[in-house]
Amino acid sequence: MTRIVERLDRPDLAARDPKEIFARLFDEYAPPLRGYLAGRVGVHVADDLVAETFVVALRRRASYDPRKAPIRGWLYGIATNLLRNHVRQEVRGFRLTAKAGAEDRPAENHDTTVAGRVDAAARLRVLAGELAALSEQDRDVLLLTSWAGLEPAEVAEALGVPASTVRSRLHRVRHRLQARLVPTEENQS
Repeated sequence: MTRIVERLDRPDLAARDPKEIFARLFDEYAPPLRGYLAGRVGVHVADDLVAETFVVALRRRASYDPRKAPIRGWLYGIATNLLRNHVRQEVRGFRLTAKAGAEDRPAENHDTTVAGRVDAAARLRVLAGELAALSEQDRDVLLLTSWAGLEPAEVAEALGVPASTVRSRLHRVRHRLQARLVPTEENQS
């Protein structure tokens, strides 16, 4: 068993038929990679990123040097780069949503339905802008709590931080968003 683990730890990826070695690597490393990525971007995106990690690894197998580092670090490096690209695209999307129609302000005398939709669109732009402006850690806490429905203890486990840190970040982010999204008497006059 030790011999198999050693070969998986620093395998020769330059073999003519990489199917067998990549099947074994996938079986060994996909579950922990998925767990890491799911903690960052959710299960569905994590599945895609894990698959893409192994596709990239297969394409770049000739660049892997087993003398430099174990395969695990190489795979996590690929996954982290793919994750960063995904997050950059997500932030760009938030920023574009925040900008969309920011200058198009309808007149105040529209009927209630249209006014409600306009208000919702305006709040969405503000929310998207605020999400884009959050630190990665704060955004992860907020989205894992609100979009994924995780409890603070689950978010803490997924992110590898204390639950008290999650609760503190969540409180701070919610307070910030509420201040921007909920009109006060001062803002209405």
